[in-house]
Amino acid sequence: MGNWEGFGAFWASLDGSTAVLVQLTVMLLGAFLLSRLTRRLKLPNVTAYLLAGVVIGPHALNLVSQEMISSMDFVTDLALSLIAFGVGRYFKWGSLKKSGPKVVLLTAAEALSAALLVGVVLIFVFELPLELALMLAAIASATASTSTLMTIRQYRAKGHFVKRLLQVVALDDVVALICFSLCAAIAQVEEGQAVSGWLLALPVAYNLLSVILGAGMGLVLKGALQRLHSAYNRLLLTVVLLLMMGGMCGMMGVSPLLGCMAMGAVYANTAKGNQLFKLTEKFSPPILTCFFVISGMKLDLGALSSAGLIGVAYFIARIVGKYLGALWGAAAIRETREVRRYLGLALIPQAGVSIGLAALGERMLPAEMGAMLSNIILASAVLYELVGPALAKLSLRLAGAIKPRERSAQRPVEADQTPQTEQPRESLSAACR
Repeated sequence: MGNWEGFGAFWASLDGSTAVLVQLTVMLLGAFLLSRLTRRLKLPNVTAYLLAGVVIGPHALNLVSQEMISSMDFVTDLALSLIAFGVGRYFKWGSLKKSGPKVVLLTAAEALSAALLVGVVLIFVFELPLELALMLAAIASATASTSTLMTIRQYRAKGHFVKRLLQVVALDDVVALICFSLCAAIAQVEEGQAVSGWLLALPVAYNLLSVILGAGMGLVLKGALQRLHSAYNRLLLTVVLLLMMGGMCGMMGVSPLLGCMAMGAVYANTAKGNQLFKLTEKFSPPILTCFFVISGMKLDLGALSSAGLIGVAYFIARIVGKYLGALWGAAAIRETREVRRYLGLALIPQAGVSIGLAALGERMLPAEMGAMLSNIILASAVLYELVGPALAKLSLRLAGAIKPRERSAQRPVEADQTPQTEQPRESLSAACR
């Protein structure tokens, strides 16, 4: 590390709270400065946050201590809870009732095709340990809803293609979580122990229980917010319930994604308007930024050489699996020509949920396997975030979701900018007066 090793002594000279504040400042400032650069290169902010973590992390400049990184694991669960709650709004019963079976089949086809192809390549070509290959295959089924949604919003894309894409992206993480739960159950079986139906059913049962609890939380949230009119208090109660949901899922040893997604879906179907979701979107940026920066800091650049070829194979196999799965699934349900040809291109981004699942998987596997899992997913996430949004934009254009007159007459909305029409009626500052 050279002279950068001196930062370890510098952090040690500070008291605990001061060191935390200074290192948080370094993390957020690094993310902000790099996002200015990536914006000029027309790259998504997620890429900047991951790269900032790599640069300031212990495997590069070492500006943030390893103790700080380890103490912030809770940020992963909180960030995933916020992401999942926001995705829940797209599970509107009216839309699912009309096209639910078709969307489920299409989503299963693209997600499972990616998982199957990645699993086959890693097991039979690279001969990876079964538990590691299964977890990588399960994570391969996930798609970054955040990147896709930001691309759609930035270019004001509309139409049937966009509607179907949003439905698939929302359900995609459900498939990924079910796959991950099953693979995690197999991975945690002790060597020489038979894989029983109970061991496979238990994590599924816990995830089902988290969905039921999340649905109940959604009803509680809807009822409680009817008595609250201040934006400040509405946001406060929502965050409290999300933290509670994440804590209960943590006690059961499952991801908070499904439960928080169910909470968001029930609230979206029983309450009027999307004002609450817009409030949480305004609250979440610093938390999501920390989450991605921390994920980048865990990327061991030195270990990439040993897993480099495997990472490349994972990267390519997932793209091929997603595209072919979307093509076959869309043909099976007789979707439009645009959906058949271009949906797969819009499903390439992978960050957020996949990084969260990698963090969970790293805790379950032995140290060496866990490090390899994390490095492959994080390195792939950077590559996917470099090419994914561009391919999503291309698919929207080819599908006719971005109209030529809109491209020439309107300036795209910034990825982190909320249009004026989406502003909450009452600002937080006004609510605090």
